[in-house]
Amino acid sequence: MITSANISEIRAQVKAWHAQGETVAFVPTMGNLHQGHITLVREACHRADHVVVSIFVNPLQFGQHEDLDAYPRTLNEDKLALAEAGAGLLFTPTPQIIYPRGLDAQTYVEVPGISDELCGQTRPGHFRGVATVVCKLFNLVQPDMALFGKKDYQQLQVIRTMVEDLSIPVDIIGIDTVREPSGLAMSSRNGYLTAEEKALAPALKRTLDNLAAAVKTAMPIPQAIAQAKAALADAGLRPDYLEIRNAHNLAPVTDTDTALVILAAAYLGKARLIDNLEFSR
Repeated sequence: MITSANISEIRAQVKAWHAQGETVAFVPTMGNLHQGHITLVREACHRADHVVVSIFVNPLQFGQHEDLDAYPRTLNEDKLALAEAGAGLLFTPTPQIIYPRGLDAQTYVEVPGISDELCGQTRPGHFRGVATVVCKLFNLVQPDMALFGKKDYQQLQVIRTMVEDLSIPVDIIGIDTVREPSGLAMSSRNGYLTAEEKALAPALKRTLDNLAAAVKTAMPIPQAIAQAKAALADAGLRPDYLEIRNAHNLAPVTDTDTALVILAAAYLGKARLIDNLEFSR
């Protein structure tokens, strides 16, 4: 696996692969990789001739009260895992490389509407940071396709909307959430959980399952959500939001919608857990 922080080297390698008629898949990450990330890389290997992975802890998507410096960085371990998974090229830029004029002078990409609700309400500016860095990485790497985990469901929809609106020629592929045996969605932030909290955390997924089952039995959605929020609180989690939306565009649910998604975020100790569940009624 080639590792480089040099934009010219990354572009030259991808250009050489394309010149040979070979396809390139891209998996952008912030490092501290877990099995969910590795699943994306392995799936990318099945879909393309070459896989590029980026590791970049993006300062633009961290809020004022979020500790950027505390985000875990495990580059050496990540390199070993990526090489074993089949990645061919690892891009490891610094903030100075990605934002050479500084964060205050950086041009932003903003996806209106969808970026301002759910996680966007709790983390204002977060999705602007995500959209900006993903757009820039797409321009730098110029892949044929990019893979993202569905655990970050709203992020996936933001990126899909951005790509459509800006006519970016990258195929966006969502991959199902990878879970621990307990049902807890794998996340880098699970490392913030204590052993006791780790035992409580699977209640989030169980609550989503029960909520979907309640809606399928024709329980009114407001009533079902109220019960689910109470169940989360009883399990020791502090709900941030718990909503049911149209699975395709995250619009509020109408009576005619059949493809739905439950989106949830809850605090447990120092961790903010997010999860979602797609279902039909």
